[in-house]
Amino acid sequence: MVSGNIFHCRKNSWPTEEYINKTTLQLFDFDSAAPPEQAWRRRLNSHANLLKEFRVRLGIRMWSYVREEASHGRKAPIDPFTRESCKPSASQGVPLGGMGSGSISRGFRGEFRQWQIIPGLCEPSPVMANQFSIFVSREGGNKSFASVLAPGQHEGLGSSRKADEQGISSWGWNLNGQHSTYHALFPRAWTVYDGEPDPELKISCRQISPFIPHNYRESSLPAAVFVYTLVNTGKERAKVSLLLTWANSIGGNSHLSGDHVNEPFMTAKDNPPVTFSIAACETQNVSVSVLPCFGLSEGSSVTAKGMWSKMVKDGQFDRGNFSSGPSVPSSPGETLCAAVSASAWVEPHGKCTVAFSLAWSSPKVKFVKGSSFHR
Repeated sequence: MVSGNIFHCRKNSWPTEEYINKTTLQLFDFDSAAPPEQAWRRRLNSHANLLKEFRVRLGIRMWSYVREEASHGRKAPIDPFTRESCKPSASQGVPLGGMGSGSISRGFRGEFRQWQIIPGLCEPSPVMANQFSIFVSREGGNKSFASVLAPGQHEGLGSSRKADEQGISSWGWNLNGQHSTYHALFPRAWTVYDGEPDPELKISCRQISPFIPHNYRESSLPAAVFVYTLVNTGKERAKVSLLLTWANSIGGNSHLSGDHVNEPFMTAKDNPPVTFSIAACETQNVSVSVLPCFGLSEGSSVTAKGMWSKMVKDGQFDRGNFSSGPSVPSSPGETLCAAVSASAWVEPHGKCTVAFSLAWSSPKVKFVKGSSFHR
């Protein structure tokens, strides 16, 4: 048996100031908007396959440990040498959701991936239609910015960019990621956009999942909250609209199976139903609007391109959308998406907070061997 600690301890070599300048950190020094010093960090334009934490000495110890466990007929709980579709990787960040509720992971560049909603089923690929985006217009109309809050060179866009021009390839994938950073400290994560895409707007997104000490019930909620802090360092008022788009999907090709309805969201017929909910918090300063349904193909009544153009032009959707009923069930091969927008005016040198939430419900759990359980 391997003796000693198999984990190699190393001091923190990534102080926060190496990734975010001190002035920006001071602007976020309230309401937990600034990331902690102990977090794991990545720039959004970095490559996912660079594992700086992995040392040769640690590798030898891990290899010996895995072989020792295998000799006793046991599978090592940590095995970086075996290929598995949903094994944790360097592209993953902090997962979403509470204990035992299924989970959706987020990559450090903002993509939603590693879908494990159905027991025994894991879909590692990101659903690239699921994104946060931002639209900024300055008073006077001299400056405007529109971008998905994820780097445009993301490998997950490979197949999407070859799709028809009415899909997500028509969106503004303008973020470089050089001045944007991800900070993870489970169960929370922070993404700081230091002047991207608007050089005079600092943005912090704080991701929170419900892990509450001595509170098992609420720590099991299948939900996550995203709190955006906006700081306007410019001389003009800025109208800022944040957008969350979500595809009717549980990963993989499930969005193409047909019979999906955007009220409620439903999965394929042979799986238990899953309902998703995306929302934003409306306050005295924040206005919320929704688009219950849009598609990714040219035949959709509202296309992804049309949705993006509407946000670029108006920064919000029509208020009448709240009274629309359930959508028509999708056909096989058709993808349904939904969107929620939150808009606010941010005064010069002022601050604003905008909150989004994501929740899902899968009350009937069906296991691989055929047994079912109602949560």
